[in-house]
Amino acid sequence: MKIYSVFRSIQGEGLMIGTPTVFIRTSGCPLRCTYCDTPQAFDKGEELSSDDIVERVQTYRTRDVCLTGGEPLAQKDSLKLIQKLLDIGHSVVVETSGAIPLDEMPCDGKLSISMDIKCPSSGEEGKMLYDNIELLGPTDQLKFVISDGADYEFAKKVIDEYNPKCEVILTPVGGKDLKELAEKVLKDGLQGRVLPQLHKLIWGDEDDR
Repeated sequence: MKIYSVFRSIQGEGLMIGTPTVFIRTSGCPLRCTYCDTPQAFDKGEELSSDDIVERVQTYRTRDVCLTGGEPLAQKDSLKLIQKLLDIGHSVVVETSGAIPLDEMPCDGKLSISMDIKCPSSGEEGKMLYDNIELLGPTDQLKFVISDGADYEFAKKVIDEYNPKCEVILTPVGGKDLKELAEKVLKDGLQGRVLPQLHKLIWGDEDDR
């Protein structure tokens, strides 16, 4: 697998927000979202075997692991890596876009899928595979990154049409300015959680390792 970095930090997004986590950031992504905050992971990185990656993860002595990117599921060995991490007792969150099929993901209580549905401002909403939403369960999460009113209305429509069985996360682009989004969610009675990107509140826009 081509890996940009393996590092330990605080989970900044979603249901595991605030949890010390080892991040495996893969290189490469088939999408080019307008607001992407990790373009450095498009092509840089080193080739590592799944055993090499697991060995690096183990040095941190941390239970929770997040496989992120880039787009981790675009790499053919990602499923093998996920299974190895689960087999040795890690809890794993896989951060993925809605553009990659989820039907081959392992079924394990320690695995959580955090899947984006890209909104219109991303420029990539036409690549989403909406059948993936049906594969998400109570331990998973469906995330929308909201830039403007059109994105918010798009997210509302998707939530209403597909009625996801998982938790729904709404996060503003940039991850910090929550007030306008929170007020819309309250006004509309939308069933979703408005969450920041905690790592950006703590460290700003510093590059990760």
